[in-house]
Amino acid sequence: MSANEPGKGVVTPQGFRAAGVVAGLKSSGASDLALVVNDGPEFGAAGLFTRNKVKAAPVLWSQQVLTGGRLRAVVLNSGGANACTGPEGFQTAHATAEKAAELLGCGAIEVAVGSTGLIGRQLPRDLVLAGVEKAVAELGATAEAGLAAATAIMTTDTVAKQCAHVDGAGWSIGGTTKGAGMIAPSMATMLTVLTTDAVLDQAALEPALRAAVRVSFDRLDIDGVMSTNDTVLLLASGASGVTPEPELFTEALTQVCLDLAGQMQADAEGVTKRIMVRVTGAADEDDAVTVARTVARDSLVKTALFGSDANWGRVAAAVGYSDADVDPDRLDITINGSLLCRGGVAAGGRTDADLTGPDILVAIELGLGAGTAEIRTTDLSHAYVEENSAYPS
Repeated sequence: MSANEPGKGVVTPQGFRAAGVVAGLKSSGASDLALVVNDGPEFGAAGLFTRNKVKAAPVLWSQQVLTGGRLRAVVLNSGGANACTGPEGFQTAHATAEKAAELLGCGAIEVAVGSTGLIGRQLPRDLVLAGVEKAVAELGATAEAGLAAATAIMTTDTVAKQCAHVDGAGWSIGGTTKGAGMIAPSMATMLTVLTTDAVLDQAALEPALRAAVRVSFDRLDIDGVMSTNDTVLLLASGASGVTPEPELFTEALTQVCLDLAGQMQADAEGVTKRIMVRVTGAADEDDAVTVARTVARDSLVKTALFGSDANWGRVAAAVGYSDADVDPDRLDITINGSLLCRGGVAAGGRTDADLTGPDILVAIELGLGAGTAEIRTTDLSHAYVEENSAYPS
């Protein structure tokens, strides 16, 4: 199985069970609480979180948990972010971990928590704790269990997002994520759980996770808005008995994360165009990222592409106001294979580029060095504005 197949999501690797249940946190009655459990024999873990200074209570709790480098379980809920909820919100996150730990026979310091939804509202603790109990009773390692967990964390997502990689050497990686808007580094308004049955401890997992996230979730930029709840967790059960080479594991993990990031882009709020901004010839990689991100966030670029207008002048303007080194006389811009700007001047007409399809590649050559980077984004559509002007309560 390749990294672009869903498999059983987080329960693809040996040693994991999952569940997704209705806890009553959503007024719609949809499933809203997920549980992922590592049955071992090993319990290595690593995590990355939002860099937003306003951090949700579950982020603060899970950051503490990850200092121990071990995870037995992750409880995730939609229907409420548990952010900007003060001491009571933190107590709810702590109580959630304690309840799961009690039922699973481990310590609360081995249980991470993640939440997503509306900011500023207290989670109904009694419903969350009852939901945890229900989820423990429904744990399974089937494809249905993996999908149930992936579905329970959806907010404005329209589809569940899963991915898996099964290596010929006998180890595997599984993953699920949610996220459709409020997406910008650090990561996205996302909850991501990655699992592996490789024999790896935190010292090996953490650098692999950082490397994978750096070129995947950290380069998905839908609307330039950084969430309070971003969480990516990687759990290792060791159940395969195989210790892969670090480079091979990192490569496979990166492909899984890239696949999940692509699924998030495809399901972004109001999306009609999936846009890749590719920068080459920058002085270094940092400058390439800066230019690509500036173009990806530019509202005029995004609205032009929504209208299928290859307005390369808007791209050039965004390149020029970025904080990177730029020589306008070396600037080339190609959109969907049509060279529209060479050396900073027009090289073709805007109608030369065919933007009728859903996928757009904006290729920018700076002519200054070997730095390259890609940023995924989407267009700015009427539907995006409508959805975010009436966010569901």
